[in-house]
Amino acid sequence: MGYFIALFLLLIIASLASAGFFMLRRPPEHPSDDAQKSAKQRGMVRALTVRIALSVTLFLCVLLSWQMGWIQPTGLPLK
Repeated sequence: MGYFIALFLLLIIASLASAGFFMLRRPPEHPSDDAQKSAKQRGMVRALTVRIALSVTLFLCVLLSWQMGWIQPTGLPLK
């Protein structure tokens, strides 16, 4: 289960980095070229959507794993 969580966290970070790449990419040379601007926005929105979907999926998988007894909470004991 640890590898699964680590893989999902790496995918979430990669998706966030991809969105950052699209956000910081150089604007088109011609300001009237809206097609490239919208492609940049689509790429960033798609990457952020993937990140949200991965985050929600990871949360639901951890919650399901806890309910099924596959993982146990290991918090600090109360005194």
